[in-house]
Amino acid sequence: MVARLVIAAPSSGAGKTTVATGLMAAFASRGLSVSPHKVGPDYIDPGYHALATGRPGRNLDAYMCGTGLVAPLFAHGSRGCDLAVVEGVMGLYDGAADQGELASTAQVAKLLRAPVVLVVDASSQSRSVAALVHGFASWDPEVRIGGVILNKVATDRHEHLLREALGGSGVPVLGVLRRAPAVSTPSRHLGLVPVAERQAAAVEAVAAQAEQVRAGCDLEGLLALARSAPPLDSEAWTPPVAPPPAGRRPVVAVAGGAAFTFSYAEHAELLRAAGAEVVTFDPLRDEALPEGTGGLVIGGGFPEVYAAELAANEPLRKAVAELAAGGAPIAAECAGLLYLARSLDGTPMCGVLDAHARMSSRLTLGYREAVAVNDSVLAAAGTRLRGHEFHRTVIEPGAGPLAAWGLRQPEMRTEGFVQGGVHASYVHTHWAGAPSVAARFVGRCG
Repeated sequence: MVARLVIAAPSSGAGKTTVATGLMAAFASRGLSVSPHKVGPDYIDPGYHALATGRPGRNLDAYMCGTGLVAPLFAHGSRGCDLAVVEGVMGLYDGAADQGELASTAQVAKLLRAPVVLVVDASSQSRSVAALVHGFASWDPEVRIGGVILNKVATDRHEHLLREALGGSGVPVLGVLRRAPAVSTPSRHLGLVPVAERQAAAVEAVAAQAEQVRAGCDLEGLLALARSAPPLDSEAWTPPVAPPPAGRRPVVAVAGGAAFTFSYAEHAELLRAAGAEVVTFDPLRDEALPEGTGGLVIGGGFPEVYAAELAANEPLRKAVAELAAGGAPIAAECAGLLYLARSLDGTPMCGVLDAHARMSSRLTLGYREAVAVNDSVLAAAGTRLRGHEFHRTVIEPGAGPLAAWGLRQPEMRTEGFVQGGVHASYVHTHWAGAPSVAARFVGRCG
């Protein structure tokens, strides 16, 4: 089984992404085949992981996919690799609200039988770091914290105090990183700026992260820790294969480019296994849908950042509207929902849905239990699955389309649109947790 490490922290903002991405790039530069993973529903960090390793960044989400799929999805993504690095989410023991340890980094580490490296922001502490590390290491005896990396250390004197405090903790210091602005990644209203929007700068940042990790971390000690992980008794996940509908492979166009960067690698794999030919296009640049498009998938991203450019591509907006009018299956999540609306902050979009979207100061964030309210190209009425919302926009619908989902949050509410072949919603879903979705969608493609 592949050697593996989970990179965790006491809380968000400690530097998990910097350390995890830097480790991935540093080990990859040594000739190792590194498999990158991210706990939870995050789409942006995996883009940096992919840049560091040359492999698709993959998510491990115990809430959306179920605990039973975490190890199989990990085995699928890491097949044939020398090392897997798993970046955690939030604090080590933080998971889905009111669900105990579900979807936490700690739970995923236990499911993978993987040692944990704790990244600690040491910028405002010295001796107290020992109490912090001791608390995290002893909280759950099933979680093995195999080392600590001290981040944002100010001086040699500061490092000495931290190392002295941790000397009797039983948790080895496997790295010390100084403050380094060059390795930081810019953020905005929904987190880090995606790689696709800053490719050249992102390459430089990942290279700087790798250099910082090489200089400050015990790579041999970290690799030895990763190789100490016991065998993981799990078969790799494989997408269920179905014959192409009507004996041919319909073209499913998938939106990409800088405006639509949110997608899970398994979605395209599931579509292909269900018989589709998957073709990516860029709504910012391409004035037509891929030739022969029989279905359209528009995932999440940042159309609000590119609203003027999307509006300027009038030929493509017209093509999308015509595809929808013809009844072709269209699956749109979050950013895709905004793109199908009449307008976004007053800027014209595709006009498929009688709805207007606008930015909001309120962040909508969290896991969702969803039930399909109406039959659609994705699910039959009554189908239950789990998803995630993450947006700072609201949509004001006119009269007409049916609701897509009923959500428990904890009160029930309906959300999204079902209109002809269109299924549009704010809810992000991970189709590996409900593989019938891809098969149903491809089966509706003309």
